[in-house]
Amino acid sequence: MPTRASIMAELKKKGTEKTRRIYARHGMDAAHVFGVSIADLKVIAKTIKGQQALAFELYETGNLDAMYLAGMVADGSQMTKKQLNAWAEGAANLQMISEYTVPWVAVEHPEGRELALQWIKSKKECVACAGWCTYAGLLATKPDEELRLPEIEKLLATIPREINGAPNRVRYTMNNFVIAAGTYVKALVKAAKTSAREMGTVSVDLGDTACEIRPAAAQIEKIEAAGRTGQKRKTIRC
Repeated sequence: MPTRASIMAELKKKGTEKTRRIYARHGMDAAHVFGVSIADLKVIAKTIKGQQALAFELYETGNLDAMYLAGMVADGSQMTKKQLNAWAEGAANLQMISEYTVPWVAVEHPEGRELALQWIKSKKECVACAGWCTYAGLLATKPDEELRLPEIEKLLATIPREINGAPNRVRYTMNNFVIAAGTYVKALVKAAKTSAREMGTVSVDLGDTACEIRPAAAQIEKIEAAGRTGQKRKTIRC
């Protein structure tokens, strides 16, 4: 039976300096990274699928690779709000966790929307990022009739006023939220385009990488031109 110790040993063995450097260039705290590829994490995840308690133990290590793996394994619908809040709080300086892992499980929770709204208001960068990404995940996966469109329109109207004063990664996730609204919900395309236009060019430090922030208006129009507006995803997990 796999244990936290055995999985951590396997992760350490699978880690490479090359991948570790890549993660570091993207802003991850190198002191908490082995550098395991996503492909290798997926292989390991299959061997511990359904082991919720083990997933929690892995997340609590504070190691990025173990935390990301935990998100692949955990069932967010079975987590408590206290556990989800702890995951959001524990993702500082690990944007792969705050912007991917935490939203993966939060979107599955019955109160994912409430958590997203709570987190968005946080002064902590990692928590606010988790909030915007969680709400964007709901837009991508939930039927339109289950969404609160007036609430989302209010968020879209607020973003242009607040984005320039927001922390670095929060600006990034706000921009992606606008894109998600204009991509996955046909009724919000006009409001998303207005928000994108009012935001203008969004400046985000993406580290020592060749990555570029996606201009929201152009991305929404690209999806429209391809005829994919309103097409939902089954999951936001990678």
